[in-house]
Formats: sequence, structure tokens, C-alpha cells
Amino acid sequence: MKITVVGFGQCGSRIADIFAQLGRRARRERGIEIIADAFAVNTDTADLSGLSCIKSDHRHRILIGALKTAGHGVGKINEVAAEVAKSDADKIIDAVRGAKKFYESDAFLLVASTAGGTGSGSIPVLTQIIKERYKDKPVYTLLILPFEHEEQTDDRTVYNTAICLKSVNSVADAIFLVENQRYIKKDSSLRNNMAKINELVVEPFYDLLCVGEEKKSKHIGARLLDAGDIMQTLSGWTTLGYGKLQLPLIKLPFGWKPDFMGKMTETHNGIHAMDEAMSELSLECNPKDSSRALYLLSAPVSEMNMDMVKELGDYLSGIASEAIIRYGDYPTRERKLTITVILSQFKRVDKIQKYYDEFPNAMQKISKAESDIKMILAEFENASFKVPSLLS
Repeated sequence: MKITVVGFGQCGSRIADIFAQLGRRARRERGIEIIADAFAVNTDTADLSGLSCIKSDHRHRILIGALKTAGHGVGKINEVAAEVAKSDADKIIDAVRGAKKFYESDAFLLVASTAGGTGSGSIPVLTQIIKERYKDKPVYTLLILPFEHEEQTDDRTVYNTAICLKSVNSVADAIFLVENQRYIKKDSSLRNNMAKINELVVEPFYDLLCVGEEKKSKHIGARLLDAGDIMQTLSGWTTLGYGKLQLPLIKLPFGWKPDFMGKMTETHNGIHAMDEAMSELSLECNPKDSSRALYLLSAPVSEMNMDMVKELGDYLSGIASEAIIRYGDYPTRERKLTITVILSQFKRVDKIQKYYDEFPNAMQKISKAESDIKMILAEFENASFKVPSLLS
């Protein structure tokens, strides 16, 4: 599956930058194209300058709202971002449409943080406009949810997140949800290293995008999982999981015997990777609430067998009992076994419900704070009337 990636705001642009890096990796390691092109859209010039893989010309690093923000961002005010996104939408559309490989892409993937200003305000607007312009290509979004400390210390975080989630859900074909907090818990050393967290967010897409673009017959699986299977799976709220198991370079001095012990070990490896993928889902959720699911098994040919595929299918159907499940295998070059899992079309997501429930209180606090500031400024201004001025 080949996608066009557009990142919005600081967080979205940095993740789009890693997708561009992923495209280079696919060309280098597997000789295939998975990223038709990658773009970064921001109201802050400095953030655009900090990218490394997205091309540095003005058609790939797109500054919007320059007249309103002077290139210094929107100060976390998503309403301003939505306004400038509407005004400069044609600039973004023209840049995307002008990419050399644009018409080779199967879908759009738009990326943003829900808590910030530029990303959360502009991504719903551009999702709607792109869907209206290109009805034949699905538009998926990857939304990064805030850290817990951001929710607890800044009411604007909850306010922006709730509005962004509702707005994007009304127009996008599917929304990948990523809880930043879950990646923090994986390794405390990543707490101050956002680049590493972003890499963990993007890595699960690698095999998923590569499998349908393979051209060499020895790397095409018995059950090919292509763009059509992915598109049929993705709908509404979606989560993504990834598990891997490093395989030994040499199994045993004389190899495993083709007996039940060898088969059992291979199957156990698959279940181990599947269990890790489910525990590392990008969103805390109840799999039973999903209506569609997909898994991709990637490993050397010698490490995959029908018993493993059956066990993996039974494992996933037991967890996501209400979901229609699609699957595929991908014979790869590396000595590792990986499982990529998608759960989609959730009927309910508790995390989103929490943001919706907390929104009225956050909005009330923001309104009160703004009102208090205006009152203090008015009192200060009234007090100054007693003081003469040297200016005419």
C-alpha cells in the first residue's frame, strides 16, 4: 500500500518526517516504494526548519497563516489554526497534487497531535477538503493523544482534543488513535526523547505498507494482504499493535528435526509475538468492541506454517470475538518474526468518552480565566485614569 503523508503542526510534521525516513528505508532494504510523498504543514517557521527527511523546498514544508502569525505559531488556539487552514488550503492541495508520484498513492494519511493548536485545528479542515477533492482515495488520520500530565495541568489540552476528535471523526474514513502515555510506560528513558517515541508510533506501519508492494516472488506470501484488505478493514476509531521476536541466526547445529517439538516451538513464537502486539496496542481499549480486525505475520518462510496461522487466527478471534478478521503472511529477509495487528470500527472507546465528558468543565474554566483576565485589565485601566499622561 502506497500512501501520501501530510503532517500538521509540530508533532504531526515530525511524525511525517519519520514516515519519509520509513520510505527511504523501504527503498534501501526492500527496493520498494511505500511513501508516494511526505509533506509538513505548520504555522511556525522554526518547527519546519527542524525536519530532516522531508524535502526542504516550500512545496514540501508548507508555512500557512504567515500574515496572521508571522511564522510564530497560533499559541495553541485551534480556532485560529482552523481559520488559517481554510484560507491557505489551496496552497496545501496544490503542493500535494504537484508531487511526481501523487497519483500512484492508494490513500492519504494525515497526522497531528490533538492537544496542540496548529495540528488539532487544521487537520479536520484539510481532511474534509481533501475528501471532497479526491473522492476515489480514502483519507485516514493518525491522531496523537496527549500525555496525562498535559491533561491534568492544561485545560486547553482537553478542550482542543475533544473538538479535534469530534471534528475529524465526522469526515475521516478511519482514525488511528495513539496514546502518548502508553509509549512512555514502555521505557522510562524515553520520557524526554520524543523522537524515539515517534519512531515507535511509525514502526508498526512498515510491514503493513510493504507487503502489498512487494515484487519479488519469494517475498510474496501464500495469503497476500494488499491495499484492498487494509481498506476493507479500516473504518472509524482504530488502533494498531506490533509485536516482534528476534530469531536465532542458526537454530541448532544440525537444524530442528521436522517433528512435533519443532512445530510446537514455531507456533509458540507466533503466539508470543501476537501477545506482545495485543499488549502494545496504541490505544487502551476493549478488543471485543471492535467490528473489524486484521493481522499480518512476517517471518522467514522456514518459520511459518499452517498450524501457526490457525493458532494466530483462533487467538485473535477469541479476543476480538465480534470482529470480521482478515489476515496475511509476508515472507521477509530478516531473521525475526513480527505480528502487526489492526483493530478497527470500535463501537465504543472509553478514552474518547472521557474527553467528551470533561469538555464542558474545561470550556467553563477557560471561559472563566479569560473573563477574569479581562476584568483585571479593566480595573487596572480604570485606576490609570487618575494618572496624567505626557503624550497628547
